[in-house]
Amino acid sequence: MGPSADRVKVALADDQAVVRMGLRALIDREPDLEFAGEAADGAAALRLLRETRPDVLLLDIRMTGMDGIATLRAIAADPDLNGTRVVVVTTFEIDEYVFAALQAGASGFLLKDSAPEELAHAIRVVASGEALLSPSVTKKVIGLFGRHGVAPVEGLETLTPREREMVAWVATGRSNAEIARELVISPDTVRTHVSRAMVKLRARDRAQLVVFAVRSGLTVP
Repeated sequence: MGPSADRVKVALADDQAVVRMGLRALIDREPDLEFAGEAADGAAALRLLRETRPDVLLLDIRMTGMDGIATLRAIAADPDLNGTRVVVVTTFEIDEYVFAALQAGASGFLLKDSAPEELAHAIRVVASGEALLSPSVTKKVIGLFGRHGVAPVEGLETLTPREREMVAWVATGRSNAEIARELVISPDTVRTHVSRAMVKLRARDRAQLVVFAVRSGLTVP
């Protein structure tokens, strides 16, 4: 289920009540966002998702009980929750949990001290099917985990050379428009190749393409 034509349903999962209160206040002030509920741990978050089917979940990684990584894996394993995109809300831009969260299905990351307009923008970006991964985050992910060596990625052999190139560009954190400018081609051409690569690799969104690129060692020519 995707976002409705006029409002995006947003749920929260964080074990700090004051954080949930602040995030809800920010959501309530945006006319195109709709608050879908809140949870204090992963187990409660899963129940909330199944009851309300939000478009976006803002998820804390470090929670007591069932943490964010376990929650992400449970969401990814449940076909009924495929319509919910997850933004990990973290204290640090990059830490030891980031790549694990990407592998588990996170669509992006947001700092807890982000400005209100950044929060609203992040929700809209992820709800539209895009990934919320800044170039600085993807660069650090590649630097931290690229040294672990490459590994086979199922479906990679089905990609055309152009599609492989686009997956590598996506892993730089650039948008379709930015990639198009770099390659002097149209954004529609970029979008087509990225979409085809996502289908072949069975990627939920662009964030998973970053994981595939890092795991397979794909780099921009």
